[in-house]
Amino acid sequence: MLRVLSTHMFLNQRLHPGLLEMAGRSGAQAVEIFAARQHFDYTGREHVRELCEWFRSNPVLPFSMHAPMFPDREMGRAGAPTVNVIHPEKARRIDSMDEIKRALEAAEQIPFRHLIVHLGEREDGWSQRTIEYAQTALEHLGAFARPLGVQILVENLTSEATTPEHLITILDLGHLDNVGVCLDLGHAHATVGIPEAVAVLGPRVMSVHVHDNHGMKDEHLWPGDGTIDWPATTKLLSELAKQPAVVLETHYTLGDVPADIPAKIQAAFEKLG
Repeated sequence: MLRVLSTHMFLNQRLHPGLLEMAGRSGAQAVEIFAARQHFDYTGREHVRELCEWFRSNPVLPFSMHAPMFPDREMGRAGAPTVNVIHPEKARRIDSMDEIKRALEAAEQIPFRHLIVHLGEREDGWSQRTIEYAQTALEHLGAFARPLGVQILVENLTSEATTPEHLITILDLGHLDNVGVCLDLGHAHATVGIPEAVAVLGPRVMSVHVHDNHGMKDEHLWPGDGTIDWPATTKLLSELAKQPAVVLETHYTLGDVPADIPAKIQAAFEKLG
């Protein structure tokens, strides 16, 4: 399995080459860049060029980018609306897709190959309109991403709209064969359970978000700090026909001592085999 480190754990910091170098020293073969403007300003030419030049001269790969969740630098704390491609209001859906496309344009210089997309928010329900809005968004974003060499991956969240079964319904009914899945283990553990999520999503899974929780809420803990059965989970993943990339995605507020983080990253990857 390709070992990928999400830059989500550094979300409160500007993403710079020093952080990418630390990822490489910690055993990561690739990174998933989290597109949040205060962290990675995907609209800033200089920031995009800075990371592009680093990837050109280093072995760590830009495997994927996580689509933006907010259009501002304050993660919505100043009142900016969330990025929600299935919002009931058409104007909000259009604005959200435009924001994701701004992030996608970074692929012209940084050759990431996958874009992780959230379909809605935690409170979003399930309806025929949900299916229609999701399919429209994925078709639109896919058409924009394809010339850039990027594949869209949808992520299972903790909402009714994004259960494993509902994601498969959206993809199958829309004949969205080019759209893959990012299986989030923490979200699965807090909802339907990891075995069911793997059974339903398995053939579509291209990457796996790795983090832990206690089965009640989305905590993004280090693997082993929650209640996920990691030996059983690793076995399930190893039995998939196509081995997905494993993307370590811990939270940025865990309060770890910076000097301890490389060893924790290495231990997390080792836990996954």
